[in-house]
Amino acid sequence: MLTKTALGMALVGALSAPVLAGGLTEPLPEAPVAAPVAPVVVGTDWTGAYIGGQLGYGDVNATGLDGDGVTYGLRGGYDWDFGNWVLGVGADYDWTDIDLGGAGDTLDSVARLKLRAGADLGRALVYGTAGAAHAKADVGGSSLSDTGWFAGVGADYLITDQWTVGAEVLTHQFDDFDNSGVDVDATTASVNVGFRF
Repeated sequence: MLTKTALGMALVGALSAPVLAGGLTEPLPEAPVAAPVAPVVVGTDWTGAYIGGQLGYGDVNATGLDGDGVTYGLRGGYDWDFGNWVLGVGADYDWTDIDLGGAGDTLDSVARLKLRAGADLGRALVYGTAGAAHAKADVGGSSLSDTGWFAGVGADYLITDQWTVGAEVLTHQFDDFDNSGVDVDATTASVNVGFRF
């Protein structure tokens, strides 16, 4: 009989052990697992005015007048940032050192009024540009000037929040330059440094 009682008590103890294993306190809820956070890319706002300087190279082709040389000048404008796209207006002026191959024949300067539209890639702005160009030249002892058009591509990169570096390649066309009967085309490639306000 003692054996049956001992066996019964052992069975009750074995069955109740899992119930008492956690103690009398309630189990704590599991801490929530934080979801991984995707990196946030902070967009760059290209809205605002800018000024700067540029240095480049120009190649001029016309009937009997061809030459190439250094260009250097000033630039400025204003951009509006619409999220992924940027629209802007600007102007620049280049002095040139381009000998056109004749005795004293030179291209003296090129001024441009510009429109540009491009993609906001964060710290980089890649754009197309076009507009009106006005060139002055000395040919055959006469001072000539004419207005034509230009188009090209460029890119600016923010090295700080206000300072930029960039590059631009433009093609220019002047038909019947100053009623001379000569069509002039020119290509310029330049690098620039700018300050944004």
